[in-house]
Amino acid sequence: MTKTLRMPLLAGALAALAAPAMAETWDMPTPYGDSVFHTQNIIQFAEDVTEATGGDLEITVHSAGSLFAHPEIKDSVRRGLAPIGETLMSRLANEDPIFAIDSIPFLASNYDEAMKLWDASRPLVEEKLAEQGLTLLYAVPWPGQSLYTSGPVESTADLEGAAFRAYNNATERLAQLMGAVPTQIETGDIPTAFSTGRADAMITSPSTGVSSQAWDFVSNYTELQAWLPKNMVIVNTRALDALSDETKAALMEAAAAAETRGWDMSKAETAEKLAELEANGMTVSDPSDTLLEELAAIGETMTQEWLEEAGDEGKAVVDTYNGQ
Repeated sequence: MTKTLRMPLLAGALAALAAPAMAETWDMPTPYGDSVFHTQNIIQFAEDVTEATGGDLEITVHSAGSLFAHPEIKDSVRRGLAPIGETLMSRLANEDPIFAIDSIPFLASNYDEAMKLWDASRPLVEEKLAEQGLTLLYAVPWPGQSLYTSGPVESTADLEGAAFRAYNNATERLAQLMGAVPTQIETGDIPTAFSTGRADAMITSPSTGVSSQAWDFVSNYTELQAWLPKNMVIVNTRALDALSDETKAALMEAAAAAETRGWDMSKAETAEKLAELEANGMTVSDPSDTLLEELAAIGETMTQEWLEEAGDEGKAVVDTYNGQ
């Protein structure tokens, strides 16, 4: 090779070495729209990551199932089709019962209990995700789940035969134990399902009630705080490990901040959305003693069923939660 040819090649190599590393861009599918506090928290998380890494890692949020539908998000992250994503933890209950622990009715019925349950269950959740090449970044609960119906409900007999919206195994089983007929309906399909008669009642958060404008198709909200299910933000472990140590540390720090912020947002959301349901004409009431007793018995049944399925691992988590 002549000197005149070698010089441009050498100059190009030096320029390449001097050039800054290309920024990493991650696409992040999420199930819910931009008005939902979970998505707002994720948007802030993405902004924090960009700022903390000096733009070395940028996360593009694809909300409302626009990149992958909710049922596809977890597997899309596992397979590396998207490096990061959000999913409802209990959607994974078919894979392992630990993912359903936060959806057992009346096991944890307020934020303090929900955090205590999360502290007890998180190590096992992380272990089960790690087996699939996934890393948990953080989890944030929805406000407590309560009952939406077209009329007052004094006992479970009032729900006999009703088409009851289910969104995971736990809500399907709850509907069955109440004598209702479960039907799987995604959040975005709620208004259509009620307007077409596919659903007569549902148990969900005040947030989902407002985002779906529940007052257009039901009139009563019975405050149960039956459980506080969590959304998880997960990342493909290989994608995570491919980051520099500094970028990875910044990502994990932003995730920890997002978890703390998200729990605070969830608490604020409860009061705000309950007020909004009332302002739009819904009757908000406490459950009757009869309904509470019936649902407590159902909760005990479901806890025992879960323990039978979860075995020693599940018992250890519940024992830790109960301080045993």
